[in-house]
Amino acid sequence: MTSRKSPFLTVDIVIRWEEGLVLIKRKNDPFKGKWALPGGFVEWGETVEDSARREAEEETGLKVELDRLVGVYSDPDRDPRGHVVSLCYSGKKVGGKLRPATDAAEVKIFKRIPWDSLAFDHDEMLKDANLR
Repeated sequence: MTSRKSPFLTVDIVIRWEEGLVLIKRKNDPFKGKWALPGGFVEWGETVEDSARREAEEETGLKVELDRLVGVYSDPDRDPRGHVVSLCYSGKKVGGKLRPATDAAEVKIFKRIPWDSLAFDHDEMLKDANLR
């Protein structure tokens, strides 16, 4: 393989639970203090599905079962850190206890989504997941 610049790969997860949506408050920049879907970077040698399950548990304490792929988000300007492509999944809780961890300052179940306080392009992901 030749050396070339490539986008980074991330996953985000729409977790519906208790008649609401699980969001994390970001502990770090970019978008520190904004609400976001749980998610993060795919690790080398990891499938995107395994990454989504791992990130959900790392950030929320919840074990999730993935339902479907919501969409692929590849706008080169969607993340201020650089060109980052995200695969967004929807899933449901199958275990664990809700608690913030790793990059999450807080985790909360929202009955009403804080549309004006969302990080990245997560409003678009939630619309594609039929939550608006």
